[in-house]
Amino acid sequence: MAAGLAERSCLELSAAARGPPRRFQEVVFSPPGTAPLPAGRYGDSAGGFCYQESAQLAAATRNRFVRWTTSGDTVELVEESLDVNLLNNAVRLHIQGCPFLPGGVHLCEVQNHLVVLLITGQTVHRLLLPHPARMYRSELITESQMQSVFTDIGKINFRDPSNYYVIPSVPGLASNSVASAAWLSSEGEALFALPSASGGIFVLKLPPHDAPGMVSVVELKQSSVMQRFLTGWMPTAIRGDCGPSDLPISLSVHCLDHDAFLFALCQDHKLRMWSYKDQMCLMVADLLEFMPVSRDLRLAAGTGHRLRLAFSQSLGLYLGVYMHAPKRGQFCVFQLVSTESNRYSLDHISSLFSSQETLVDFALTSAEIWALWHNEENQTVVKYINFEQNVAGQWNQVFVQPLPEEEVTVRHDQDPRETYLEYLFMPGRFTNAAIQKALQIFSQGTERHMDLTWDELKKEVTLAVESEFQGSVTEYECSLEEFWQLQVEFWSKFYACCLQYQEALSRPLALHLNPYSNMVCLLKKGSLSFLVPCSLVDHLYLLSNEHLLTEDDAAIFDDLEMSRDVVCLVQCLRLIGESISMEMAFIMEMACSRLQPPEKAAEQILEDLIANDTENVMEDIHSKLQEIRNPIHAIGVLIREMDYETDADMERAHHLNMRMNLTQLYSSGTAVNVVCWGICKIATIRFLICRDLLILQQLLLRLGDPMVLGGGQLFQSQQDLLHRTSPLLLSYYLIRWASQCLASDVPVDTLESNLQHLSVLELADTTAVTPHKLVSGPQTIVELFFQEVARKHIISRLFLQPNTSLAETSLNWPHLITAIVADFLPLLWPSNPGFLFPECLMGSCQYTQLQEYIRLLQPWCHVNMGSCCFMMGRCYLVMGEGHKALDCFCQAASEVGREEFLDRLIQPEEGEMVSTPRLQYYNKVLRLLDMVGLPELVIQLATLAIMESADDWRSQATLRTCIFKHHLDLGHNSEAYVALTQNPDPSRQLDCLRQLVVVLCERSQLQDLVEFPYVNLHNEVVGIIESHARAVDLMTHNYYELLYAFHIYRHNYRKAGTVMFEYGMRLGREVRTLRGLQKQGNCFLAAINCLRLIRPEYAWIVQPASGAVYERPGASPKRSHDGECTAVPTTHQIEILELEDLERECVLAQIRLTLVQHDLSTAAVAGNSTPEETVALLVRAGLFDTAITLCQTFKLPLTPIFEGLTFKCIKLQLGGEAAQAEAWDWLAANQLSALVTTKESSATDEAWRLLSSYLERYPSQNSLYHRCVINKLLAHGIPLPNWLINSYKKVDAAELLRLYLNYDLLEEAVDLVLEYVDAVLGKGHRYFGIEFPLSATAPMVWLPYTAIDQLLQALRESTTNHYNVVLYQKLHDKMEDYQQKVSVATRDHLYRRN
Repeated sequence: MAAGLAERSCLELSAAARGPPRRFQEVVFSPPGTAPLPAGRYGDSAGGFCYQESAQLAAATRNRFVRWTTSGDTVELVEESLDVNLLNNAVRLHIQGCPFLPGGVHLCEVQNHLVVLLITGQTVHRLLLPHPARMYRSELITESQMQSVFTDIGKINFRDPSNYYVIPSVPGLASNSVASAAWLSSEGEALFALPSASGGIFVLKLPPHDAPGMVSVVELKQSSVMQRFLTGWMPTAIRGDCGPSDLPISLSVHCLDHDAFLFALCQDHKLRMWSYKDQMCLMVADLLEFMPVSRDLRLAAGTGHRLRLAFSQSLGLYLGVYMHAPKRGQFCVFQLVSTESNRYSLDHISSLFSSQETLVDFALTSAEIWALWHNEENQTVVKYINFEQNVAGQWNQVFVQPLPEEEVTVRHDQDPRETYLEYLFMPGRFTNAAIQKALQIFSQGTERHMDLTWDELKKEVTLAVESEFQGSVTEYECSLEEFWQLQVEFWSKFYACCLQYQEALSRPLALHLNPYSNMVCLLKKGSLSFLVPCSLVDHLYLLSNEHLLTEDDAAIFDDLEMSRDVVCLVQCLRLIGESISMEMAFIMEMACSRLQPPEKAAEQILEDLIANDTENVMEDIHSKLQEIRNPIHAIGVLIREMDYETDADMERAHHLNMRMNLTQLYSSGTAVNVVCWGICKIATIRFLICRDLLILQQLLLRLGDPMVLGGGQLFQSQQDLLHRTSPLLLSYYLIRWASQCLASDVPVDTLESNLQHLSVLELADTTAVTPHKLVSGPQTIVELFFQEVARKHIISRLFLQPNTSLAETSLNWPHLITAIVADFLPLLWPSNPGFLFPECLMGSCQYTQLQEYIRLLQPWCHVNMGSCCFMMGRCYLVMGEGHKALDCFCQAASEVGREEFLDRLIQPEEGEMVSTPRLQYYNKVLRLLDMVGLPELVIQLATLAIMESADDWRSQATLRTCIFKHHLDLGHNSEAYVALTQNPDPSRQLDCLRQLVVVLCERSQLQDLVEFPYVNLHNEVVGIIESHARAVDLMTHNYYELLYAFHIYRHNYRKAGTVMFEYGMRLGREVRTLRGLQKQGNCFLAAINCLRLIRPEYAWIVQPASGAVYERPGASPKRSHDGECTAVPTTHQIEILELEDLERECVLAQIRLTLVQHDLSTAAVAGNSTPEETVALLVRAGLFDTAITLCQTFKLPLTPIFEGLTFKCIKLQLGGEAAQAEAWDWLAANQLSALVTTKESSATDEAWRLLSSYLERYPSQNSLYHRCVINKLLAHGIPLPNWLINSYKKVDAAELLRLYLNYDLLEEAVDLVLEYVDAVLGKGHRYFGIEFPLSATAPMVWLPYTAIDQLLQALRESTTNHYNVVLYQKLHDKMEDYQQKVSVATRDHLYRRN
């Protein structure tokens, strides 16, 4: 590359604003005491101001400047920054009736303020704004947006007399000069220098803003210096006038510590220098001495001259003068030289000539002149020259932004609307403002289209043109051709409108040069553009032929011969480029777009060129080729200059936090636009170079001339070069496409879901894009990439590398922008290993754009193929095309381990099991598919991954588990079971088994669950179901029934019986409801059925342990009241239950159910009650029959039943009618023997009858039941019913007597003994159950003498009662009589024996 950037041409970069027109703060001020002047009195002007520290890396004002444009009585001030987006940075100041002088805006920095000095045709103004360095501490500038100095301009009091002044009518402002200058003195006074009507200069001084004082006016005259204060002006006649020849037409000021030098370039072609402090002219120089002069020029007033100053600490003050003459102009550069005696002179440095007609503006540095002209065709011409080094006076070109094409070509196969819209809204072509103005005019101002976004504007334009078009179509029917023609007509009309406004808005008004950072800008009506150095290849290709011929060959390469070859080669390319028509150019465009080989397109274009060669261009090319000594080498050099392929990935960005002042460098919307538009321009130019180079190479191949090719053996080299040029062309095509492709707006929910996906892939920290974008209009995807990712990489690369020189010096715009673009291109270069650009598109959800990018890339670029496939898969995934995504992910797998992006993708997390790279990749993709919710694809990919993991059982286990889970989720139960059985990890297998059981139970797919074979897993399944059965609520889950079915299906009846018996027991314990008891009964019946199906010797089960003893895995330990862990209970003795035991339990369960059905309130206690407790409950409920059945089943005594029934009889006998009515309920539940009676019996009678029937039906040993009934009755003082006495007399009269005695019933006892004695003696003996009464031949008889003695004793003791005495006597007599008879019978008996 050439050594010096300075002597290259430059490119203008003005990315057309796509955002709505800038919002200005409007300020209107009408100065009192002024009469309105016509607004068009002065032309529009523009200018700029740069802060002194704008090139310092650590300054608050870094990369900040202010630009302004004046039009009539309005000035627009805009503060720009390349680092941050400034808020409220634009103000429109309207000083009514006072048009601004061209260039009448001056800004000065003082310690705490930025002072704006304004000069209008009638007034001068001073505005004080806060200085940015005071608004923020510089090290805190890490925000991407901040307030501008104009934020609070609305608070300024414009009417404050100390800040404005009306220009006095004496001496008055010269009408035919627009020169002005303004500055601040070291004391803070504001000074304004203006040409006076009398021909000199008058200086108007406002006192310091914070000190009181008077406004004073000083007039500087050539002949004498007169000072008058405002109060006492002398008439002009007394002063004595001098002619207007020394009227200043350009004024500049150079400030010293306590003085100011005022330089005036006057109409008489002389330069005068004044000292303001001494108010005297220090020097007069005739500038005509330095230029070839004609008499006419000397006599003519020099109205077109310009003066500029440039100060350098090292070189002193430079003066640049433009001397205007008809048809030509001349720049003279002088250095101000002072002698000891304060005499000053000019040292002539350089004279430079220009042939241009109209100079608009020029800027001077201590080494360069930049000039802006309008030529004869009214086109903008910008050139610059280094006057110190360039001896030949050769100006360097600046390739300004051309206006859009005057006409848009619409082919017949294209839709006019689409074609025009695409052309109008192509980034970089038209500004939003131009289209909005055109829209307003086109729709005849019916609506105000303000602040429309790019998309809204597109819709409005379409509506406006379509409605105009439809309004003009009068025929109901017209042919397609006519319809198409009309569309083209209306769209071209609107396009012409846009073109007109674009031209007006992009007309440059001034140059702005920052002497600190060497940044040059063009200031236009509605925008600004930046001038940046051209790279060597672009410089040669764009340079016009006359310049190219004079290009100093040695400046290009060290090898002079090679330099000449390259220049000739570029001339050939230029010849080809100029010959190519739009149709031919379109062939190459379409070939690139449709993925056809560019070589073929180049061949076709060459054939067309040869066929249409009317101007013998081919001959010219052929003769030029003859001049090239080594074309192969020259082409190789050109390709190398354009190729940005790097061997390794550029270092990934350091964190810029280490130098906070770098975090925002070049991150504002303006800087991003400029850099990316620079990339677009380069890509566009290089695409054309590569296209022309391909055509030239095809021509060389066709010529096949060994003289040209340098020998036949170089044919192969030529082919190689052809195959190197083709990817180069496609790379630039792709970069150009990306630079013009707009990014889509992304909804916040899409961004959030994208962030989730990226976090699964663990890429979120590198590429995710923040949803809050601080951009005014839609960005291109290259701008998005630069802002979000690339800028940090480039800045860290430029500034943070140890051997970088940039970090030490101040910012130099030409060097920096060149370095940034040169570092940015490799990041965008498709065939570089870095993959940041597609990664950024993925991170910011630009899926459509990413798909198109990969489509354009894939056929020819063989770098990052796997990464591209992966990205394509991500796009398909988002678009809902899962199967396509899976194909892409699988294709990408083959490149894992070979590509940087895929390697980053598979980096294992901390503690993660490391497997093969491909398995790690599959693992990431599986997670992604899982998150998106595509189980079928997860299964497919996992199945594929299993083949890869043949030797890695851990990975196999993970993948099989994954397959199992998703099959189960999809309801593929059999497949899930197969996956489970194939899992090599027992613990995972068990987990899956557990999940299978739970899920199928929840889904009630129990048949599948029961019927799976469970080879080698039988016990595990049983264990899982058992543990679930014992751990969950019995009434909501049916795990016991499942387990029962499981065992029955496998004919394991004893296990099935055990399960149902346990289920029944737990139901009794835990579910004490009617439903629970019903289930319990069914369980016991099922258990009995199971045991009956087994051979009798095996029909037994083990008694299940009670609930507390089950050791449930994971259960918390039980603690005592003081918090100590209680000891685990020791294992109980095993108890065997046989069929009979189960049948008894079944009876008990059915009886409990009967009880609860009769009385629901007993459910809570009946569920788990023992047989004895159940009997008590039955008796209480009055279910005596059932109670007897239970007692008989469990061989329990019937005593509680008889006692209970007796008590109920007593209660009935003593109770009222309510008790009677209630009794029928329980009486009905017992089977009474049918008895035909003539009268209606009461409940009491029925109860006694039931008791009587039980005593008859259930005899007991020693008449136990009679005794307990009588006991109960007597205890309650109830007289014994006759049937009971008669009944008991038969069974045990002695016991009855004892009971009477116990309860002190002496009379009844006496009656009983009397009857009993009679019965023994033979009278009514059958009533006492005595078979044979007393006789000598009958068996022996006996009486209960002890009881009778006790009775006699009791009667004897109660002699107070006369009736007792009678009873005693009666009984005593009876016993005496009995004794006699017994004696006789005994003697007879003994006699007979003997």
